[in-house]
Amino acid sequence: MKFRPLGDRVVVRRVKEDQKTPGGIIIPDTAQEKPQEGEVISVGPGALDEHGKRVVPEVKAGDLVLFGKWSGTEVKVDGEELLIMKESDIMGILEGRKVSKKAA
Repeated sequence: MKFRPLGDRVVVRRVKEDQKTPGGIIIPDTAQEKPQEGEVISVGPGALDEHGKRVVPEVKAGDLVLFGKWSGTEVKVDGEELLIMKESDIMGILEGRKVSKKAA
C-alpha cells in the first residue's frame, strides 16, 4: 500500500539513535526517548493560500529533518511506524548528513 499525504502534510520515518551513552552504558528501549530526527518519506502538494494557490513545500522526500518532541500523529502503514505531521511542525533540514537505513 502507498500512502499519499494531503495539503501541507508530510510523512516522516523516525531515525534510530545510538542506544549507548558516551560512557558505554546501554539504554533499554523502555527508558529511551523517541528520536526527534527523521527521514521525509512523502510530501503533500502543499497548502492553499488565501487566494487559492498552492504553496510549494520546502521539504522533499529523502530530506533528513528535525521536528518537535510532540509533533505529528503516529500511524502504522504496512507494519511500519510512521509520523504524519504538518510541514510547519518541522524545525529544519539537517544538511550534510546521510540517513542511515536504521528505522526506529
